[in-house]
Amino acid sequence: MSHEPELHEPHWYAIWTRSRHEKVVRDQLEKKAIEVFLPTIGKWSRWKDRKKRIEWPLFPGYCFARFDATNRLPVLTCDGVVQIIGIEGVPSPIPEIEVESIRQLVESELSYDPCPLVKEGQMVKVVSGPLRGVVGRLQRKGAHARLVLSVDLIGQAVSVEVDAADVRAY
Repeated sequence: MSHEPELHEPHWYAIWTRSRHEKVVRDQLEKKAIEVFLPTIGKWSRWKDRKKRIEWPLFPGYCFARFDATNRLPVLTCDGVVQIIGIEGVPSPIPEIEVESIRQLVESELSYDPCPLVKEGQMVKVVSGPLRGVVGRLQRKGAHARLVLSVDLIGQAVSVEVDAADVRAY
């Protein structure tokens, strides 16, 4: 018996959608009986006369669908689908644990915010807060990021904690 995944078994894939078409794509996929997941985050929107809480896509421009990649035409023919994310035209499956972990967070009562994917050791730029504009190396991620500012020429550095949502890859 082989432990290789079956070619025809359904996997999760990221679907790149046209701007503001995430819910349209989700609804069409559901009508075609394709399992779909569109993680959202509640945000307040303001109009002249009122405020209203609206569910926005957590990852704008993307939704996730579980399907057999050899039968992707029903996905690609949905209005608003740009493409299935992959390499050189071949869809790249997303590990189920990643999708299920996001689903668990979204369904929890916890407060969450989207943030850029930044890895430890990567150069980052602070985009908001009192250190806005500062560039340094991310030393540790967690509730807060530890930013290391260094003067390599003299081999000295200083570190400071910043909010992880305030930094972007540089």
